[in-house]
Amino acid sequence: MLSIITFIGFTLLVAGVAWYATRGTDESSADGYYLGGRSLGAITIAGSLLLTNLSAEQIVGLNGQAFTEGILVMAWETLAAISMVITAVWLLPKYMNRGITTIPEFIQERFDENTKAILSVLFLIAFGIVLLPTILYAGSKAFITMFELPALLEISETASYWVCVWSIGLIGIVYAIFGGLKAVAVSDLINAIGLLIGGLLIPIFGLSLIGDGSILDGLGALWTENQDKFDVTGDVTSSIPFGTVFTGMMIAQMYYWGTNQAILQRVFGAKSLAEGQKGMILAGFVKFLIPIIVVLPGIIAWHLFEGNLANADQAYPALVRKVLPEALLGFFAAVLFGAVLSSFNSLLNSSATLFGFDLYKEYFKQDATEKQTVRAGKIFGMCLALISMII
Repeated sequence: MLSIITFIGFTLLVAGVAWYATRGTDESSADGYYLGGRSLGAITIAGSLLLTNLSAEQIVGLNGQAFTEGILVMAWETLAAISMVITAVWLLPKYMNRGITTIPEFIQERFDENTKAILSVLFLIAFGIVLLPTILYAGSKAFITMFELPALLEISETASYWVCVWSIGLIGIVYAIFGGLKAVAVSDLINAIGLLIGGLLIPIFGLSLIGDGSILDGLGALWTENQDKFDVTGDVTSSIPFGTVFTGMMIAQMYYWGTNQAILQRVFGAKSLAEGQKGMILAGFVKFLIPIIVVLPGIIAWHLFEGNLANADQAYPALVRKVLPEALLGFFAAVLFGAVLSSFNSLLNSSATLFGFDLYKEYFKQDATEKQTVRAGKIFGMCLALISMII
């Protein structure tokens, strides 16, 4: 009961702060809705970038990979920092000096309208069919395992997934469709702080459990008894063969941090180019700490459960339930819920932007006003959210 109370309390706190911070933003204008009135500061941008990227599918998925493969999967996080710095220094001036709202808009300048439309459609298909359903599934998986929802609600596991997916989805629609970018970014910042605090507590409690109260002893035991999990040179059978680290991996990183609409829309909402660059570089710095949250717990789970879990994706939620005191379980669940919402919201907001700005005004109603464009984007975002929830 205590964990449920803290969960609801923290979730309502985030919603209240997001509403208060955005009450003066004109959500009916394109700049106000899509880019938060171009009023975001560096710290807000950094928090929103981290939470847009770091959701349940990252936390659950990477820790699940670390559970089976070890520490080498940290390359996804550490190499991200390099691409974020390159984007901030080299690409952002090219984007922001043009005053663009979407990446396809930049592509139109380089090529033509048809290329822009093709890219917008590809983004929307990827968001609706691949990313949004994955985020909803992974978030649901975490909550079902952490709270043992089938037993708590006395329903089947399948029904528990439906409850979680539709709860996350409907709340996400309220944030993203009716709140706009600024509401999403402000809630991201609060949840980012909470996730860093809560995320760091999991390995601390886990190592303390291994070391009988001593974190250093726990780290020593983890290192000596699981040497194979600390091998950073993946072979051809691993998910990250060593030869791909500075080739294919960097191409994927540059796409994600340098050209992904859902990521860069936060930066486009900056007060200035300098604020956008500082926000992205600050997020890149924090990225070096993220493996402690998304990789190390997977190895701790391997040690504590002796590799005996039916599914690797259960590693992180099972570890959280085992090591975290009940009073903190609700807080951490609320933070994780916020992380899931953040990624879901961000993709929905970007989808509304892409459709309204790049497709509706170009191909459906060329003389549309800003209010009509924003309204069309909101309707499309709601439809895309429902499709992803059903998937």
